[in-house]
Amino acid sequence: MPELGPWLLWLAGLATAYSVLILIAGIRRGAHGAAMIASGHNAALASTTLLTCAAGLLFYNLAASNFRVEYVAHYTSRELPLFYKLSAFWGGQEGSLLLWAWLLAGFAVAVLLIYRRKQLQTLPYIIAILMGALLFFIALLLFVSPPFALLQRVPQNGTGLNPLLQHPAMVAHPPMLYLGYVGMAVPLAFALAALLSGRLDDTWVSNVRRWTLIPWFFLTLGIMLGARWAYVELGWGGYWAWDPVENASLMPWLSGTAFLHSIMIQEKKGMLKIWNMVLIILTFELCLFGTFITRSGIISSVHAFAQSGIGPMFGVFIVTSSAFCIGALVRRLPKLRAQNRLESMVSRESTFLLNNLVLLGATFAVFWGTIFPLVSEAIRGVKITVGAPFFNQVNIPIALALLALTGIGPVLAWRKSSAENLRKQFFWPAMVSVLGAVLLWFGDFRQVYAFIALTLAIFVTATIVQEFYRGVQARRANQRENALVALGRLFSRNQRRYGGYIVHFGIVLIFVGISGTAFTLQNEVTLKPQEHFGLGRYHIEFAGIDFGSDAAKEWVRGDLQVYLEGKLVETLHPEKRLYKTHEQPTTEVALLSTWRDDLYLVLAGYDNDQGTATFSAYVNPLVRWLWIGGWVMALGTVLALVPLAPRKQSIKVETQAVPRLTSKPKHRSRTNKQAVHAH
Repeated sequence: MPELGPWLLWLAGLATAYSVLILIAGIRRGAHGAAMIASGHNAALASTTLLTCAAGLLFYNLAASNFRVEYVAHYTSRELPLFYKLSAFWGGQEGSLLLWAWLLAGFAVAVLLIYRRKQLQTLPYIIAILMGALLFFIALLLFVSPPFALLQRVPQNGTGLNPLLQHPAMVAHPPMLYLGYVGMAVPLAFALAALLSGRLDDTWVSNVRRWTLIPWFFLTLGIMLGARWAYVELGWGGYWAWDPVENASLMPWLSGTAFLHSIMIQEKKGMLKIWNMVLIILTFELCLFGTFITRSGIISSVHAFAQSGIGPMFGVFIVTSSAFCIGALVRRLPKLRAQNRLESMVSRESTFLLNNLVLLGATFAVFWGTIFPLVSEAIRGVKITVGAPFFNQVNIPIALALLALTGIGPVLAWRKSSAENLRKQFFWPAMVSVLGAVLLWFGDFRQVYAFIALTLAIFVTATIVQEFYRGVQARRANQRENALVALGRLFSRNQRRYGGYIVHFGIVLIFVGISGTAFTLQNEVTLKPQEHFGLGRYHIEFAGIDFGSDAAKEWVRGDLQVYLEGKLVETLHPEKRLYKTHEQPTTEVALLSTWRDDLYLVLAGYDNDQGTATFSAYVNPLVRWLWIGGWVMALGTVLALVPLAPRKQSIKVETQAVPRLTSKPKHRSRTNKQAVHAH
């Protein structure tokens, strides 16, 4: 059965190559190439079907524990639960590349099926571009990382999935990131299709917003799930370490966020056309760069695969695709002139542009810190690691500026904001934030960055609440609706705007959660049974150690009784595990999570002879709001994407000849008016 896998990949590669070539030929033939274009589209459908069969075959072999397949033997074992056997699909390099190719083919077919009916004129260009990218990944699967390679000697059991990956968050995290990375190929294809075809009106912009928001949504979820995994699985007390692979997922999210804001200006004002092309090219290339870092092994990371020969090929593809995109852009520069100019620095356009600059500043800072070890090694022969202090020092002020713009930009007027408009929009939010700042100061939230962040969070929340309140009040006055009905209809009539406000509120909550790190408490203690220690508002007593094992692993577990205000509230069990198929021990964190803070306990070590155990303990304030903020952002994105009410169909009225009337001019005017209404 697994012998069928390489044939499926070869056939998919041939269908993909045929699709690219025949689409290019059809495009070159113009009106006479319709049959060729249809054939190219059908070949794209065939390629997707074949890749789907290949993916299904790998899933089947993983589920059946077919250790004849080298990939299955390397990443699964008999005792591994089915849930994790299937997730091993993206646990290794070969499977994750097949997932990349399969998802890319799926996105291409989704675009094809949607726009084929709408007769989008740039569709052949879009499919050819996506199939061209797909051909590269199929080539990797055929010549560099074959997922269906067979073993001559079949082992009795497999090595098993890396224990660090055996967590629900890590099951969902990689496919979410892949959906984000791969999905960014679609808006790039729309932009390139506009450049190559010369159809540079705003049609591509109106189509591309949704296709950008979808992968941006998945990137957001992927980043948050990765942070959650790091928090509960790695046992160091935090959720973001500025690891190179973490940074690789953040960079396209930042530039993609800039693009989503920037295309609004092009839609409304016909400005920033070149800038938007540059942003979407940059975003996709950063997605490729993130994949390159993960798979090349050139930068050390807990998330990265081992060093392999795939790195140079990825590097060549990044350089080639970048050169192709830049060449297409340069060729069309004269046709990308802005229709309007920036009229005032106090306007929504100017704040959105400033927002873009801030986001790109953060992107460059993260990029430079990530690649600096490579640069230093190439120049001086010494790999200098850039740690969290650099990233925090550079990015915290940038992040605070971004948070302020989140509240300022959406409420300013287009073109120019008058003094009266500024007073109307910012008086109450400013008053509320001043009051909040006073309360924070006297509440002992005096760490500088945290104080500024929380004050800005209050300001942004006040602007969002004000926007909802004014919208509801306007509907109540004009439509005589009650508050709930007015809120629902306000949202359904302008989901894009109010969904964006919910996304902004999610960002506010994330900043609240991050601000709590300024007040983290930490302690490491070695205890004997019945001994205790205090940390913050918690009192923790060590009750003893338990040992155990099952078919897959052995473990040692600490029993810690947690008291709050003299009352026993929870017994927590931090663990150390040793899996039989892997030599490395893993940490299982024990958490007591509340709205105010998290008590985070780690079993750092134990001594059987002395009867002691060593624990690392953290109190992380406000961290729950970080996870809530991520889900609120996801909710806002979904609400901005999915229509809550049926859209009204616009009806084009055809002009008809009106018979000459012999009546008086006044009577003729009325008759024409009546005829138009009747029509």
